[in-house]
Amino acid sequence: MRLTERLPRETGRDYALRTIRDNIIHLELTPGSMVSENELAAEMGLSRTPVREALIELSKARIVEIYPQKGSAVSLIDVALVEESRFMRKVLECAVVELACEKIDGEGLRRLRENVQLQNFYLENYFSETLMELDNQFHKTLFEIAEKPQVYALMDNMAIHFDRVRNLALSSVKNVRIVRDHEDITDALAARDAAKARALTAEHLDRYKIDVKELRTKYPDYFK
Repeated sequence: MRLTERLPRETGRDYALRTIRDNIIHLELTPGSMVSENELAAEMGLSRTPVREALIELSKARIVEIYPQKGSAVSLIDVALVEESRFMRKVLECAVVELACEKIDGEGLRRLRENVQLQNFYLENYFSETLMELDNQFHKTLFEIAEKPQVYALMDNMAIHFDRVRNLALSSVKNVRIVRDHEDITDALAARDAAKARALTAEHLDRYKIDVKELRTKYPDYFK
């Protein structure tokens, strides 16, 4: 399991939630696999209580299934939930990118271009995990430029379904178009072309539909 350092002032529950969520997205905890509270707690150096609380919270997002007296399991990928998650992201991000066109300044543009430059580097050398992190940071930066960071935080909870498919696609299908999309969106923001930025963002978030067909064939046991 992937483990990161516990953040300053981070509660045991929050650390467990962040860690388990990260491992689900990165498929260290694979769809359909059973998870043990005792084993998770031991690996993270926690008691069972914060781990149980984290699993209950994840079950609310329907990414974990809890079976009384039996244990918990990572949910199989539900395409309907992935679509609902993508729909939410599409509605919010299309609105946010228009707002970002109004608010973007030199610093915001620098951050986006620096991010895309790093994406191109890791695409050429193909580090899928780093690409995923940079992809997330790119979208988070758009919300920060639009002065809507709390909206991003709220969206991030439901986005786990979409993110899991995105990660699976990045690790198995080298889709160079994803990085090109980010370049094009950045150029549209630099030109303050809100209509183009919105259209590019909508097209970008629709790409997972193509991925799912390939992923279902390659990983049939991961999907409902």
